Amino acid sequence: MSSYLSTPKFKEYKITLLGIGGAGKSAITIQFIRSQFVEEYDPTIEDSYNKQCVIDQEVCDLEILDTAGQEEYNAMRDQYIRSGHGFIIVYSIDQLDSFKEAISIYQRICIVKESRKVPIVLVGNKCDLEEQRRVTKYQAELMAKNWNCPIFETSAKFRINIDEAFHELCRLIRRDRHNSASVPSSADRSFHSEKLIITNEPRPLVDNTSEEEEVNLLGCCIIM
Repeated sequence: MSSYLSTPKFKEYKITLLGIGGAGKSAITIQFIRSQFVEEYDPTIEDSYNKQCVIDQEVCDLEILDTAGQEEYNAMRDQYIRSGHGFIIVYSIDQLDSFKEAISIYQRICIVKESRKVPIVLVGNKCDLEEQRRVTKYQAELMAKNWNCPIFETSAKFRINIDEAFHELCRLIRRDRHNSASVPSSADRSFHSEKLIITNEPRPLVDNTSEEEEVNLLGCCIIM
């Protein structure tokens, strides 16, 4: 390992959770940090947590930012994105609107970071509410495939896939750093001649549309 990657700075992992209000970002964070499930929680403006983990025999210092999901705090989102090393985009499997918002968040990350090569994990929370499911596993898996990112269905209530989601994001951040260190500074990984195009605003889903068509209707990022 190069000395560049072994410095304390590169043991730090700034993880930002993004998603619509009520998707469960705070519940996921508190379950990961404290191994507790909080039924009632005041809407978050911004909370920061720290946790040290050993992931693949390497000590990692995690700084976790649990962000506001309410619309009135959207202006702060770009600041969260600029400062984050990696992102957990959270939707709730029983809220279709939260899935649509996850797509908008992904698009915004691409724009702010000027790249699609950003460490991201997609999380479908509240998998314990299977009978109330509005977002199918197929829809979510197809979206994750389009984004080239991992997907986990989690339950903050029963601590299902909570550690796994955070640990996988740390691995992605670590891999991204190794890739960055292995190329000359003149060969920046961002756009150069590539152009990021964002499709139109997500359109409403219709009942007679296939799941794959539904995901495509929601819009995505395209590199030209």
